[in-house]
Amino acid sequence: MEAIAILQPVFVVALLTVVITFRMYITRVSTMKKLRIHPQKAQDTSHLKALLPDEVNRVANNYNHLFEQPTLFYVVCLAIALLGHVDSFFVICAWLYAGLRIAHSIVQVTVDFVLARFSLFVLSWLVLAAMIIKESLAVFTLI
Repeated sequence: MEAIAILQPVFVVALLTVVITFRMYITRVSTMKKLRIHPQKAQDTSHLKALLPDEVNRVANNYNHLFEQPTLFYVVCLAIALLGHVDSFFVICAWLYAGLRIAHSIVQVTVDFVLARFSLFVLSWLVLAAMIIKESLAVFTLI
């Protein structure tokens, strides 16, 4: 199977990060203007969070989450592609992971129902763990 098959969902997650980045910028800047918050108050985001409404902070939280677990997803997918181990299992898992991360972002930036968000996080983690375990077995030539 071609490496591009596993790289497509990688770029979907990366594009999700681009979308959330723009959404964060738009919501933060417009809210800061509306509430007359000087940009210098954004120097320390922990202080800024206290000044902004929850719906604005949810987008920023999701932005931060997209630089946590998904970074491992990127590395694992790139390693699978570089090592020439792309197969249907990995491609299905990668697309499933991308879909779960999109769902996680939608939940977090809208209703932020924690149980739903946590369930999506756990499911995406299980998919990623399956990919890591299978590729680790291949790298250590156990399969």
